[in-house]
Amino acid sequence: MISFLRKLPFSKIMDSSSTVASSKTQRLVALAQQLRLYKPPPPFDEMEEQQIQETAGKVVSQVGFQESVTPIVKDPERFRPKKAAVLICLFEGDAGDLRVILTKRSSRMSTHSGEISLPGGKAEEGDRDDGDTATREAKEEIGLDPSLVEVVTVLEPFLSKHLLRVVPVIGILSNKKAFTPTPNPAEVEEVFDAPLEMFIKDENRRDEEREWMGEKFLLHFFDYEYENKKYLIWGLTAGILIRAASVVYQKPPAFIEQNPKFKFPTVINKDTIVP
Repeated sequence: MISFLRKLPFSKIMDSSSTVASSKTQRLVALAQQLRLYKPPPPFDEMEEQQIQETAGKVVSQVGFQESVTPIVKDPERFRPKKAAVLICLFEGDAGDLRVILTKRSSRMSTHSGEISLPGGKAEEGDRDDGDTATREAKEEIGLDPSLVEVVTVLEPFLSKHLLRVVPVIGILSNKKAFTPTPNPAEVEEVFDAPLEMFIKDENRRDEEREWMGEKFLLHFFDYEYENKKYLIWGLTAGILIRAASVVYQKPPAFIEQNPKFKFPTVINKDTIVP
Protein backbone atom coordinates (compact mmCIF):
# COMPACT_ATOMS: atom_id res chain seq x y z
CA MET A 1 0.00 0.00 0.00
CA ILE A 2 2.75 2.43 0.93
CA SER A 3 4.70 1.86 -2.27
CA PHE A 4 1.51 2.49 -4.27
CA LEU A 5 0.87 5.77 -2.51
CA ARG A 6 4.41 6.95 -3.11
CA LYS A 7 3.87 6.73 -6.85
CA LEU A 8 0.77 8.92 -6.84
CA PRO A 9 0.91 12.73 -7.06
CA PHE A 10 -0.78 14.32 -4.07
CA SER A 11 -3.40 15.86 -6.34
CA LYS A 12 -4.44 12.36 -7.40
CA ILE A 13 -4.50 11.12 -3.82
CA MET A 14 -6.73 14.00 -2.78
CA ASP A 15 -9.09 13.36 -5.69
CA SER A 16 -9.21 9.59 -5.33
CA SER A 17 -12.29 7.91 -3.90
CA SER A 18 -10.50 4.59 -3.37
CA THR A 19 -10.29 2.90 -0.01
CA VAL A 20 -6.52 3.40 -0.04
CA ALA A 21 -6.90 7.19 -0.08
CA SER A 22 -10.06 7.48 1.95
CA SER A 23 -8.38 8.08 5.30
CA LYS A 24 -7.17 11.56 6.14
CA THR A 25 -4.25 10.05 8.04
CA GLN A 26 -3.24 7.98 5.01
CA ARG A 27 -3.41 11.06 2.80
CA LEU A 28 -1.04 12.94 5.06
CA VAL A 29 1.26 9.93 5.29
CA ALA A 30 1.36 9.78 1.50
CA LEU A 31 2.06 13.50 1.28
CA ALA A 32 4.89 13.23 3.81
CA GLN A 33 6.45 10.41 1.79
CA GLN A 34 6.15 12.41 -1.42
CA LEU A 35 7.74 15.51 0.07
CA ARG A 36 10.63 13.64 1.67
CA LEU A 37 11.66 12.66 -1.85
CA TYR A 38 11.72 16.27 -3.03
CA LYS A 39 15.13 17.63 -4.01
CA PRO A 40 15.41 21.42 -4.45
CA PRO A 41 17.09 22.54 -7.67
CA PRO A 42 20.70 23.69 -7.27
CA PRO A 43 21.30 27.44 -7.01
CA PHE A 44 21.92 29.43 -10.17
CA ASP A 45 25.49 29.97 -9.08
CA GLU A 46 27.40 28.47 -6.17
CA MET A 47 27.27 31.05 -3.43
CA GLU A 48 30.27 31.81 -1.25
CA GLU A 49 29.85 33.21 2.24
CA GLN A 50 29.86 36.95 1.68
CA GLN A 51 29.16 40.10 3.62
CA ILE A 52 26.05 42.30 3.85
CA GLN A 53 24.61 44.56 6.52
CA GLU A 54 20.91 43.71 6.95
CA THR A 55 18.66 44.93 9.72
CA ALA A 56 15.16 43.59 8.93
CA GLY A 57 13.73 41.43 11.74
CA LYS A 58 10.74 39.28 10.92
CA VAL A 59 10.05 37.83 7.51
CA VAL A 60 7.10 39.68 6.04
CA SER A 61 5.12 39.74 2.82
CA GLN A 62 7.61 41.44 0.56
CA VAL A 63 8.89 40.68 -2.90
CA GLY A 64 11.16 37.64 -3.02
CA PHE A 65 13.00 35.50 -5.55
CA GLN A 66 13.99 31.85 -5.59
CA GLU A 67 17.73 31.57 -5.05
CA SER A 68 17.89 28.89 -7.73
CA VAL A 69 17.03 31.51 -10.36
CA THR A 70 19.26 34.16 -8.83
CA PRO A 71 22.76 34.70 -10.22
CA ILE A 72 24.74 35.66 -7.13
CA VAL A 73 28.01 37.44 -7.68
CA LYS A 74 31.03 35.85 -6.01
CA ASP A 75 32.42 38.85 -4.22
CA PRO A 76 33.29 38.34 -0.52
CA GLU A 77 32.96 42.04 0.19
CA ARG A 78 29.45 42.39 -1.21
CA PHE A 79 27.01 39.68 -0.24
CA ARG A 80 26.54 37.46 2.79
CA PRO A 81 22.81 37.23 3.46
CA LYS A 82 21.55 36.53 6.93
CA LYS A 83 19.47 33.38 7.21
CA ALA A 84 15.83 33.02 8.12
CA ALA A 85 13.21 30.30 7.84
CA VAL A 86 9.43 30.27 7.52
CA LEU A 87 7.03 27.43 8.31
CA ILE A 88 4.58 26.23 5.68
CA CYS A 89 2.37 24.29 8.10
CA LEU A 90 -0.08 22.07 6.21
CA PHE A 91 -3.14 20.28 7.53
CA GLU A 92 -6.38 18.81 6.22
CA GLY A 93 -9.48 20.94 6.47
CA ASP A 94 -12.94 19.66 7.31
CA ALA A 95 -13.70 19.31 3.59
CA GLY A 96 -10.57 17.24 3.02
CA ASP A 97 -8.65 20.04 1.32
CA LEU A 98 -5.06 20.83 2.13
CA ARG A 99 -4.67 24.11 4.00
CA VAL A 100 -1.80 26.30 5.20
CA ILE A 101 -1.55 28.38 8.39
CA LEU A 102 -0.98 32.12 7.88
CA THR A 103 -0.70 35.14 10.15
CA LYS A 104 -1.58 38.80 10.00
CA ARG A 105 1.08 41.00 11.50
CA SER A 106 0.12 43.10 14.46
CA SER A 107 -1.06 46.66 13.80
CA ARG A 108 1.30 47.66 16.63
CA MET A 109 4.33 46.89 14.50
CA SER A 110 6.21 49.95 13.33
CA THR A 111 6.86 48.42 9.89
CA HIS A 112 4.72 46.24 7.62
CA SER A 113 1.85 46.27 10.10
CA GLY A 114 -1.20 44.28 9.07
CA GLU A 115 0.58 42.35 6.32
CA ILE A 116 0.09 38.61 5.77
CA SER A 117 3.02 36.31 6.42
CA LEU A 118 4.06 32.77 7.24
CA PRO A 119 5.31 32.14 10.78
CA GLY A 120 9.06 32.55 10.80
CA GLY A 121 12.07 34.73 11.38
CA LYS A 122 15.83 34.89 11.61
CA ALA A 123 17.97 31.95 12.60
CA GLU A 124 19.43 32.05 16.09
CA GLU A 125 22.65 30.54 17.37
CA GLY A 126 20.92 27.68 19.20
CA ASP A 127 18.93 26.52 16.16
CA ARG A 128 20.06 23.12 14.88
CA ASP A 129 18.73 23.61 11.36
CA ASP A 130 16.14 25.48 9.28
CA GLY A 131 13.33 23.29 10.60
CA ASP A 132 14.31 24.22 14.14
CA THR A 133 14.28 27.93 13.25
CA ALA A 134 10.86 27.74 11.59
CA THR A 135 9.15 25.71 14.33
CA ARG A 136 10.73 27.77 17.13
CA GLU A 137 9.47 30.97 15.54
CA ALA A 138 6.00 29.45 15.03
CA LYS A 139 5.84 28.62 18.72
CA GLU A 140 6.91 32.13 19.67
CA GLU A 141 4.50 33.82 17.27
CA ILE A 142 1.35 31.67 17.39
CA GLY A 143 1.87 29.10 20.14
CA LEU A 144 2.29 26.13 17.81
CA ASP A 145 4.00 23.33 19.72
CA PRO A 146 6.90 22.00 17.57
CA SER A 147 6.09 18.46 18.69
CA LEU A 148 2.81 18.69 16.74
CA VAL A 149 4.59 19.44 13.46
CA GLU A 150 6.35 16.85 11.33
CA VAL A 151 8.98 18.62 9.26
CA VAL A 152 9.17 16.77 5.93
CA THR A 153 11.24 18.92 3.57
CA VAL A 154 12.66 22.34 2.79
CA LEU A 155 12.31 24.27 -0.46
CA GLU A 156 15.01 26.24 -2.21
CA PRO A 157 15.85 29.51 -0.45
CA PHE A 158 14.27 32.81 -1.46
CA LEU A 159 15.84 36.25 -1.24
CA SER A 160 13.60 38.78 0.47
CA LYS A 161 13.12 42.41 -0.38
CA HIS A 162 15.83 43.26 2.14
CA LEU A 163 18.13 40.53 0.72
CA LEU A 164 17.47 38.14 3.58
CA ARG A 165 17.99 34.45 2.69
CA VAL A 166 14.67 32.78 3.57
CA VAL A 167 14.32 28.99 3.66
CA PRO A 168 10.72 27.70 3.39
CA VAL A 169 10.20 24.67 5.64
CA ILE A 170 7.22 22.39 4.96
CA GLY A 171 5.70 20.74 8.01
CA ILE A 172 2.58 18.61 8.46
CA LEU A 173 0.12 19.12 11.30
CA SER A 174 -1.71 15.79 11.53
CA ASN A 175 -3.90 16.71 14.50
CA LYS A 176 -5.26 20.21 13.86
CA LYS A 177 -7.55 19.96 16.92
CA ALA A 178 -4.48 19.76 19.15
CA PHE A 179 -3.45 23.26 18.08
CA THR A 180 -5.17 26.25 19.67
CA PRO A 181 -3.66 29.46 18.24
CA THR A 182 -2.29 31.82 20.87
CA PRO A 183 -0.86 34.73 18.90
CA ASN A 184 1.82 36.86 20.47
CA PRO A 185 0.08 40.29 20.46
CA ALA A 186 3.38 42.09 19.97
CA GLU A 187 3.86 40.37 16.62
CA VAL A 188 0.64 38.73 15.42
CA GLU A 189 -2.86 40.12 15.20
CA GLU A 190 -4.63 37.14 13.64
CA VAL A 191 -4.05 33.48 12.79
CA PHE A 192 -6.03 31.97 9.92
CA ASP A 193 -5.68 29.39 7.17
CA ALA A 194 -6.10 29.21 3.41
CA PRO A 195 -6.31 26.42 0.82
CA LEU A 196 -2.86 25.71 -0.56
CA GLU A 197 -4.17 24.95 -4.03
CA MET A 198 -5.38 28.52 -4.51
CA PHE A 199 -1.77 29.57 -5.07
CA ILE A 200 -1.50 27.69 -8.36
CA LYS A 201 -4.95 28.72 -9.60
CA ASP A 202 -5.53 31.84 -11.66
CA GLU A 203 -8.50 32.94 -9.54
CA ASN A 204 -8.70 36.02 -7.34
CA ARG A 205 -5.18 36.81 -8.48
CA ARG A 206 -3.59 39.81 -10.09
CA ASP A 207 -0.05 40.88 -10.77
CA GLU A 208 2.01 44.00 -11.23
CA GLU A 209 5.09 44.40 -13.35
CA ARG A 210 8.14 45.68 -11.51
CA GLU A 211 11.74 46.27 -12.51
CA TRP A 212 15.05 45.71 -10.75
CA MET A 213 18.30 46.85 -12.40
CA GLY A 214 16.77 46.67 -15.87
CA GLU A 215 15.09 43.28 -15.38
CA LYS A 216 11.30 43.06 -15.35
CA PHE A 217 9.39 40.65 -13.12
CA LEU A 218 5.86 40.04 -11.87
CA LEU A 219 4.67 40.64 -8.32
CA HIS A 220 1.67 38.43 -7.49
CA PHE A 221 -1.33 39.38 -5.34
CA PHE A 222 -4.02 36.97 -4.09
CA ASP A 223 -7.31 38.26 -2.70
CA TYR A 224 -8.70 35.89 -0.08
CA GLU A 225 -11.81 35.98 2.10
CA TYR A 226 -12.03 33.90 5.27
CA GLU A 227 -14.80 34.04 7.88
CA ASN A 228 -16.10 37.33 6.43
CA LYS A 229 -12.65 38.92 6.55
CA LYS A 230 -10.63 39.93 3.51
CA TYR A 231 -6.90 39.38 3.20
CA LEU A 232 -4.30 40.31 0.60
CA ILE A 233 -1.48 37.78 0.22
CA TRP A 234 1.39 39.04 -1.91
CA GLY A 235 5.12 39.36 -2.47
CA LEU A 236 7.45 36.96 -0.71
CA THR A 237 4.65 35.09 1.04
CA ALA A 238 2.77 34.61 -2.23
CA GLY A 239 5.95 33.57 -4.06
CA ILE A 240 6.80 30.94 -1.45
CA LEU A 241 3.26 29.56 -1.45
CA ILE A 242 3.17 29.40 -5.26
CA ARG A 243 6.32 27.30 -5.13
CA ALA A 244 5.03 25.12 -2.27
CA ALA A 245 1.75 24.43 -4.04
CA SER A 246 3.60 23.57 -7.24
CA VAL A 247 5.75 21.05 -5.37
CA VAL A 248 2.87 19.50 -3.39
CA TYR A 249 0.48 19.19 -6.34
CA GLN A 250 3.31 18.42 -8.76
CA LYS A 251 2.21 20.85 -11.42
CA PRO A 252 3.05 24.44 -12.39
CA PRO A 253 0.73 27.36 -11.66
CA ALA A 254 -1.98 28.24 -14.18
CA PHE A 255 -0.33 31.63 -14.74
CA ILE A 256 3.07 33.00 -15.68
CA GLU A 257 5.32 33.56 -12.66
CA GLN A 258 8.02 35.55 -14.48
CA ASN A 259 10.75 35.48 -11.88
CA PRO A 260 13.47 38.08 -12.43
CA LYS A 261 17.02 37.56 -13.59
CA PHE A 262 18.18 39.05 -10.35
CA LYS A 263 21.37 41.10 -10.15
CA PHE A 264 23.00 42.77 -7.19
CA PRO A 265 23.97 46.44 -7.23
CA THR A 266 27.60 47.46 -7.09
CA VAL A 267 27.22 48.70 -3.54
CA ILE A 268 25.04 46.97 -0.93
CA ASN A 269 24.27 48.48 2.46
CA LYS A 270 21.53 48.25 5.09
CA ASP A 271 19.28 50.51 3.04
CA THR A 272 19.48 48.43 -0.15
CA ILE A 273 16.11 46.88 -1.02
CA VAL A 274 14.33 45.44 -3.99
CA PRO A 275 11.55 47.78 -5.23
